[in-house]
Amino acid sequence: MKRFFLSAMLATGMFILLNAQDYNTGIGFRFGTGNGFTVKHFFNESGSVEGMLTTKWHGFDITGLYEKHDRAFEADRLRWFYGFGAHIGFYNGDYVEWGSPGSTYNVLGIDGIIGLEYSFTEAPINLGIDLKPALNIIGYTGFYADFALSVRYIF
Repeated sequence: MKRFFLSAMLATGMFILLNAQDYNTGIGFRFGTGNGFTVKHFFNESGSVEGMLTTKWHGFDITGLYEKHDRAFEADRLRWFYGFGAHIGFYNGDYVEWGSPGSTYNVLGIDGIIGLEYSFTEAPINLGIDLKPALNIIGYTGFYADFALSVRYIF
């Protein structure tokens, strides 16, 4: 009887934890002004970390973000989020409007993010739309913003 009671308590606790958020980890693609890969992992009910590897200007960015999530518009499985982080980028100067031909640029900067995401109940898919402003502070200094749609497989 003790084992049954402990098992029931454990199962109930896990059910509550798993339903506190729509998913634990999502892996997928990011489409927008910078295309690439995205991985998001929740470490509690409202906090997550997201890593992105995106291409642009014949180069690429690696971005890490901390994000806070909350329910949006009182709708189930629709959440808005915001956060901050940093990026490192490597660009070819031949393909950027601000670059010098024949030059390469290595940059380091800070990022913000704000967006909405929805997790489907019928399939393990999450769709997100976001605006991610960034400021390069080392290397070529400048401000830019990425607007993107993310499609993730969630588990």
